[in-house]
Amino acid sequence: MKNQESYTSETMNRRSFLRLSGALGIGLASATAVPAWAETVRFNRKLYKVSATRLAMGTFVSMTLLHTSRDQAEDAMGEAFLEVGRLSRAINRFDDRTAVAQLNREGYLKDVPPELAEVVREGLGYYRITNGAFDITVKPVVDLFKEKFSQGKGMAPSERELMKALSLVNGSDIGFDGSSLRFKRQGMGITLDGIAKGYIVDRASQVLTRHKIKNHLINAGGDIRTMGRGRNGKPWTIAIQDPLKKKHYPDVIHMTSGAIATSGNYEIYFDREKMFHHIVDPVTGLSPEASTSVSVVAKTTMAADALSTSVFVMDPERGTLFINSLPGCESLVVTRGLRTIKSAGWKSGRAGKMG
Repeated sequence: MKNQESYTSETMNRRSFLRLSGALGIGLASATAVPAWAETVRFNRKLYKVSATRLAMGTFVSMTLLHTSRDQAEDAMGEAFLEVGRLSRAINRFDDRTAVAQLNREGYLKDVPPELAEVVREGLGYYRITNGAFDITVKPVVDLFKEKFSQGKGMAPSERELMKALSLVNGSDIGFDGSSLRFKRQGMGITLDGIAKGYIVDRASQVLTRHKIKNHLINAGGDIRTMGRGRNGKPWTIAIQDPLKKKHYPDVIHMTSGAIATSGNYEIYFDREKMFHHIVDPVTGLSPEASTSVSVVAKTTMAADALSTSVFVMDPERGTLFINSLPGCESLVVTRGLRTIKSAGWKSGRAGKMG
């Protein structure tokens, strides 16, 4: 998903960004309050546009702020990026020092940090309302995919290997009392990839709001939070990412305050045919094949993030009916055959042509 307004003059390829980061001595996990790359534009005597892009959570995170005070906007943005960095480190399962890594390693965690507790609590809530389509315990299967395809042979897991990993996937086997977490089966693990990014975007937006930045947009690799309005008081314009990367956007929508997230099979995958990717069906242990991308509009980015993953796992028609049952949520599904399926209340801006 791409925000047209904030990216028009800010497009930078990954190689240039990494080169710039290295030249400035900015570590990608750095907690510096100074954005790695920023731009300030004065629209008129009363309004500044302050925007910046940096790497975090394994993706590009862009912020665009509109405010009458340049200094206030830049200070607020620095604080918001600090929050993104802090939370990214706190719930990173790949860092052995974090609480989530300790939980995955030992199967038990007491005195759960509040950030982790909130994300796990919400994750288990989506597990229940989706009847298991969203399940944070799919880590053993995702790890199996990585292990098999990282060997360079491109071999899919055997049925026996897949069934062994799948036997450890069950959100009901997480014991959580608010202050401690435990797995009921040895070898279980959690991954928060389908919900944590949305949570972090929401928290960054809260920082900006506390600093009185009423008009802003945050885009973290397709997880987008909008507040207020964009330039000239118009709603923010957001193009749904083209799965084929040919800029034939499936749709363009306009948003004021809200969130939208897109889950797709085209960003993180393990095999050339994209049959095994980071979205896993907790029932079969395989990556769903019916959809290419799913975009969900919701009140929070965390909700949009979790629900887009959930609908991707479901059959497109069933997933759309599910979204229709949720107040304040809408969805757009692009099937593997590039057919688009919209929920009942999806409001299009300018429809794009797929192909």
